[in-house]
Amino acid sequence: MNPFPLILSSARRGGKTTIRQLLLKRRSDVGYSVSCTTRGARPGEEDGRDYHFLTLDEFSRRRAGGDFAEHAEVHGNQYGTLKAEVDLVFSTGRHVVMDIDVQGARQFVAAYPESVLVFLLPPSAEALVGRLTGRKTEDPATTLRRLTGARDELAAVHQYQYVVVNDDLETAYSQVSAIVDAETVRHRRLPLLSDRVRRLVDELDRRITQFPRGT
Repeated sequence: MNPFPLILSSARRGGKTTIRQLLLKRRSDVGYSVSCTTRGARPGEEDGRDYHFLTLDEFSRRRAGGDFAEHAEVHGNQYGTLKAEVDLVFSTGRHVVMDIDVQGARQFVAAYPESVLVFLLPPSAEALVGRLTGRKTEDPATTLRRLTGARDELAAVHQYQYVVVNDDLETAYSQVSAIVDAETVRHRRLPLLSDRVRRLVDELDRRITQFPRGT
């Protein structure tokens, strides 16, 4: 098998993290790349398991060295995915599943052109707005930023190869899982396919040559 990155994106609170967790739980051929961050560890978080916790200087040095497949600043902290971590998952023969935003997806594809991009679409505008405003604990400015960000993310749907409507979680998971299965057997992902087909054709030619001819 030739493993590939699976990128899940969505508008805010669109279910990409939940589906990523289900893929990791239910599929043995999928792995997760541990990301880096400059924020401090929260209670219960472990370095190397939840995140690689880096100082800002270390993060900046690695970014300047081209070590990240994607990186972004979120709420004043730096986050990024190391190419070495992605390749580590590949070395085990597993696909890498990432739940990242549209900006991160663009960067990731530049580093890994074989990435498969899936956008999780809300079933309706009402459902999306309900997810974004459901907490009722945020100030109007924060809610407006979330709505504006979701609009901008939806505008990038055309950049994705697949779109899955996340109306029912199990249905959406099944569709994403089916995408992984389909991409696994795509012509270009099968190693040594040309050699295998050529051997089959050569054997058929040999059999045809030896086949008794009628008079």
